[in-house]
Amino acid sequence: MANEKAAANSDTVEHLESSSDFENTKDAAQAAAAEHQLTLREALVKHRKAAIWSAIISLTVIMEGYDVGLIYQFFAYPAFQKQFGTYYEGIGYQVSGPWQAGLSNGANAGIIIGGFANGYLSQKFGYKKVMLVALFILNWFIFIFFFAKSPAVLVTAQVLAGLMWGVFATSGPAYASEVCPMVLRGYLTNYINLCWCIGQLIAAGVLYGALQMDSEWSYRVAYGVQWAWPLPLFCIILFAPESPWWLVKNKHFTKAKKALRQLGEGTEDENKRTIAQIIHTLQIEDEVSSGSNYIDCFKGSDRRRTEIVCMTFAGQVLSGSAFAYGPTYFFEQAGISTQNNYKIAVGGTSLAFICNVTSWFLLGRFGRRTLYTTGLVCCSTYLFIIGILGVVDSPGSQWGQVALCLLWLGTYTMTVGPICFIIISETSSIRLRAKSICLSRNAYNITQIVANVIHPYMINPTEGNWKGKAGFFWCGTAALTALWAYFRLPELRGRSYEEADVMFHRKVSAREFASYKINVYEDELEQEANHTTKVE
Repeated sequence: MANEKAAANSDTVEHLESSSDFENTKDAAQAAAAEHQLTLREALVKHRKAAIWSAIISLTVIMEGYDVGLIYQFFAYPAFQKQFGTYYEGIGYQVSGPWQAGLSNGANAGIIIGGFANGYLSQKFGYKKVMLVALFILNWFIFIFFFAKSPAVLVTAQVLAGLMWGVFATSGPAYASEVCPMVLRGYLTNYINLCWCIGQLIAAGVLYGALQMDSEWSYRVAYGVQWAWPLPLFCIILFAPESPWWLVKNKHFTKAKKALRQLGEGTEDENKRTIAQIIHTLQIEDEVSSGSNYIDCFKGSDRRRTEIVCMTFAGQVLSGSAFAYGPTYFFEQAGISTQNNYKIAVGGTSLAFICNVTSWFLLGRFGRRTLYTTGLVCCSTYLFIIGILGVVDSPGSQWGQVALCLLWLGTYTMTVGPICFIIISETSSIRLRAKSICLSRNAYNITQIVANVIHPYMINPTEGNWKGKAGFFWCGTAALTALWAYFRLPELRGRSYEEADVMFHRKVSAREFASYKINVYEDELEQEANHTTKVE
């Protein structure tokens, strides 16, 4: 009876409280000022629970990184080639170019559909509920991977699992950017790429360990490892708080206060000021944008924001990732032995992990724009040199291409890879965040599909057989993306969501964002003070 009475009282409070109970410009301004003054050390202490929950939610991305790491490396894997490939006289077993493209793109096709669906579902039901359902369903789809006997069945598994990965890939950045204070935002969204690297590292280690197994279990074991994630994560995320921003958007103010208590060590007054800041941000977006549907992402100032997030995410592929991120098949065609190939894969993914962690230290020194653009320029240079070595095509040039691919990987995972997740999380508006991130992820997936269609034909010995000369093509795409970033990518380091809303509305030049002076509360506080004086 006591519990029922408490629940009834809670429901009553929920209905009685409205946005007017929290709408206070002075409170919002104080919350914004406190957020700007918060140091990294203070944030880690005061908001450690928010950081932990964000990190746990992002662990779901490991599953996508793991499977992508598997499928690209499987193309050079003897047992996989024998089961799903065709025998070619003088070459041996090879997974054909069309099936390589199909297997690579199966997950991307599913992620596109899952991402678009998540844009609606997470807005209606919240990040937590949708993620729990996705984890539950994914656990059963893994059976299809494990028992697949033909490329067609494997493609089906990739598509179905991709639907769930589309949820994880888009909910992770959105959740991290909303539950963490501004000073932690970059690090926790950057961490999402680290989870991807962890998945790739585990995949490389599992494949190398099972390389000696000369049977179908060699690749089956690798697929079975996927069962290690869904159930434990489901049990943990069951206790995670929902995003306060989502709760406020949906008028659940009591639940938003409870979520803030679960995420930080703030007092009741501080939490009330935080809710006032969220409401103020949403009010600004109401004034400068027209709605919260996918079509609204292409209207007004949101059109520019959509361009930025989509191009930034597509830039991961255009920087040459299809060529140099998982290059085991390329190395095989370049003449590197299978044993050395998978040793390099383990070393490369370990390097990616270390460089991703290194990027955390670069974040405090350099802006997002600087790191992203510089990374693209460096990646373009490496790819051009790989192309030259591909023309030479000697035993020495083979190892030169290996070294440059590893150099590309290190640079990418310090700059373009992790910084991308920060940019898409900070650039999107609050009302359109879920949909904006879904659009950006699908821009990446569509670009990846195109890359996965053309790249196998470039380097497959039964097709184009370009080998290292494919570096010239990806050098061009990386250089063009760097040029776009220089003119169009703004710097949002140290900017609150209110400030970003106003700056985009005022059409501030991308190169002026870092130095632009703005105080979004000054005029409103002055108007309130004048109004109070007149009343008196």
